[in-house]
Parts: sequence; C-alpha cells; structure tokens
Amino acid sequence: MITLAEFARLAEAYAEDLAREVSPIRIGDTVHVTDREPVVMATVNLSRDSTYRESVAVSPESAVRKARVAAAQGAHCVDVGAESTTAAAERVDVAAQIDRLMPVVKTLAADGIVVSVESYHPEVVGAALDAGARIVNLTGTSDEQAVFEETARHDATLILCHATGANVREIGDVDLADPIEDMATLLSARVERARAVGVEQIAVDPGLGFYYANTVDPATRVDYQTRVLTSTFRLRSLGLPICHAMPHAFDLFEEEFRTAEGFFTVLARLGGTGIFRTHEVGRVVPVLRAMSALSVGG
Repeated sequence: MITLAEFARLAEAYAEDLAREVSPIRIGDTVHVTDREPVVMATVNLSRDSTYRESVAVSPESAVRKARVAAAQGAHCVDVGAESTTAAAERVDVAAQIDRLMPVVKTLAADGIVVSVESYHPEVVGAALDAGARIVNLTGTSDEQAVFEETARHDATLILCHATGANVREIGDVDLADPIEDMATLLSARVERARAVGVEQIAVDPGLGFYYANTVDPATRVDYQTRVLTSTFRLRSLGLPICHAMPHAFDLFEEEFRTAEGFFTVLARLGGTGIFRTHEVGRVVPVLRAMSALSVGG
C-alpha cells in the first residue's frame, strides 16, 4: 500500500540524496531547471510492434501529425523510434530504421519541434542528428562510445538509459529488492565515459519501460516500477536530472489504462523525476501543472 508514512520513511532514510540539487538540462535551445519546471517528452512509435497502440504511427505522415498534436498539448520534445522495446518485437535493421525516421525527424525539426531519437545504433543516431534531432535516447551499451561521440559532435543532449545488456532487447534480470544502488554505480561510470568525449548535457533514465526477464509477470513488473519511481530521488547523488517512462499497468487499470500514466506521474514527481516520457501528453501535462500549483501542509 502507498502511504504518506512510507514516503516519510524514504525521505528520512535518504535525506542527503533528497536534498541534492541536480544540474539544469538543455532541451533544444531552452535550459530547464527540472525541479521547478518538469520536462514532458512525448512518445511516437514507428514500429507496429509497440504495445501502446495509441502511440503507433502507421506512416511518416501519421508520426508527424501525432508529434504536432503532442507539441500543441504541451510536450517540450518528441521521442521517435523505429523499433519497439518489447522483447518479442521484430528487429528492424539500421537501414530500415533510418528510412522510417528521417522524413519524420526532418519535418519536425523544420517545424521547430525538438526531436529525440530512441536507438542503440550509432548509425541511426548519427543520421537523426544530421537530420535535426537534438536529443539521443540511448537504450543500449554495446556501441555506446560511438553514440557518445556522435552526441558530442552535434552538441546534443543525452538521455542515458540504464541497460544491463548490449541493448534494451538483450537484458536479463534486474535486482527486485533494491536496484537503485547498482543503477547509480553503473550509470555513474557511463556518465563519466560520455563526459570524457565531450557530452555535456546528460539525464539518466532507470529503464522502467524495459522488459526484464524477471518482471514478465504484470504484478511483479508494476510493483518494481512503483518502488523505483518513488525511490528515484536516490539517483540525485549523480547530480543529473532523472527521466522516466511512465508505466501504464494494464492489469491494474484495465479499460481505464489511459489514465494510468497520469497516476504514475504523481508518484514519479514526488520521487524526484524531472523528465516525463509519456504516451499521454494531454493527461500528464495537467497533472504536473496541478502539482506545481498546489501545496500541502499547515
């Protein structure tokens, strides 16, 4: 059960992390202090294998339309990807990903919409950055050095996802008891490697949207996601903004699953999240606005 007492226990146990300030981050041409102004990242999927059907774009024109709607709803940037992160999804080769993504990236960049590209292939990342993308959402480790170099060359922003394998589709188990400490250790080393080649704008993502081998059971998965969301502030020890993909927990919310990301946004914000990756911009933006406008206590 989620209780105020549990939040109080976490805050007391990790008070130093909770008090830690995180660096501002540049999204496009705007620098955000995410503790004051959370950043909303919309999701548009150019893979038909994506499980969140409402975010699937069936053509470049569809992707552009969805991205424009998300920007009008208040998204600060739009994350586009051409291969689903679902473990059973079809692999899409580099050439096909580039073919799918480039018309979308070029059109949105021309519109002035800040584009993030989700990939673990340096060739895809390089092509997207050349086409006008401003953010790299890195979902793997195998070619990270080349991705870091492309990111630095374009002076782009890096979302560094916690991945325990070569890429998001080749990950194994995750520590269900207390994953935060291991995350901090692994992410810290990768952040240093990125900085060593000149990447300056970095946020970290614990990878809650990934399908770990021991979180296949829906109840186990959402319990893990909730505990990480509410403990996220412990990663503030890295001094960097934290990005999260909002869960949607179909088994809990069933036919109301489209409201789930708004609910998890509350937990994520209380847990110290600064960048919210969501399929439901129209539902998440008002929640964040309310949390900024309202207060509790005597």
